[in-house]
Amino acid sequence: MAQAKAKKVPPVDATINGFDIELNEQHKGRIDNLVDIYEKRILAHLEEEYDKQTGLGGKLADRIAAFGGSWKFILYFSCFLAVWIVWNVLGFTRHFDSPPFILLNLCLSFLSAFQAPIIMMSQNRQTARDKHEAIIDFAINYKAEQEIDDMQGHLHRIEAELQELKTLLMNQQKSGKDAE
Repeated sequence: MAQAKAKKVPPVDATINGFDIELNEQHKGRIDNLVDIYEKRILAHLEEEYDKQTGLGGKLADRIAAFGGSWKFILYFSCFLAVWIVWNVLGFTRHFDSPPFILLNLCLSFLSAFQAPIIMMSQNRQTARDKHEAIIDFAINYKAEQEIDDMQGHLHRIEAELQELKTLLMNQQKSGKDAE
């Protein structure tokens, strides 16, 4: 009966690297699903913890840093600078900042003076978050290593017991042949 069920198993589609453990698509899909669920739970927990620990100023700094470090900001700011320069160079418009664009330089200095610390605050928060995630990763890896060591110990114990059984069986076969 067990052999009939074993024959109905679909063909092997994958193996776990280095272990020669055969997996069919159903098992592979189930493992992938479990890993996805586990990752989503950890990420949800980290996001929840981030939301609890980060105040309004921190979240605002993160949003400003995200926008200030994006291509969208670069394109908008490039357009703004181009319009400013063209407006103040053309002869048919009223010039509010004629070359060498002292007011523009002042605006750029203010922008740099405020944007740099905000980005640094956001980076510091991200660094702390990355460190927290690294600690979680280390704890998971350490626990996995302990589990592997435990399983290896069990396998060595089972191997020793099998060796004892093999020795006993061989001794019984010898004593059975000697008795004949």
